[in-house]
Amino acid sequence: MFICAGESEQFNFALPVGIGMTDVAINLTKLCMSEKPKFLFFVGTAGSYGEKKIFDIVESKTAANIENSFFNAGAYTPIDNMVSTAEDVSRETIVNSSNYITTEKEVAKAYLNKNIHLENMEYYAVLKVAKSFRIPVAGAFIVTNYCDENAHKDFIDNHKEAMIRLTKYIKESK
Repeated sequence: MFICAGESEQFNFALPVGIGMTDVAINLTKLCMSEKPKFLFFVGTAGSYGEKKIFDIVESKTAANIENSFFNAGAYTPIDNMVSTAEDVSRETIVNSSNYITTEKEVAKAYLNKNIHLENMEYYAVLKVAKSFRIPVAGAFIVTNYCDENAHKDFIDNHKEAMIRLTKYIKESK
């Protein structure tokens, strides 16, 4: 089953499950309880912490939930903040999820230093729910922006083209 965030990020082949981790956790849990999909494949956009280029398409089975304040010792967490269904995590592109978009280049570099390359608001929740229901899961992301001071403007400017390219990629990958 293909799923996506929804609203401005909808695809005619994917079911929208919500924007941000909370809505995804609620809606995807309801979906898994009522339909028990055999496989989940999330499609969406992502910001790059610097190495992935605009319109790169990346597949991943690994997500993290790290907040920017972690890098200046302003926060800690007692939870396991990474989830993966990959057999070899060392070869994975890790996608970080937060309900906030990174807009500082120095913070983006800190993520890269932890081998985290992309930012998508929903993916961590998708993986946590899928893992809870023992449903195989993966995702494909297209880069719309860098995580810097122009993140929102670049996302808006590149969004339409990104949706076209990601749709074409998914349809050709079937």
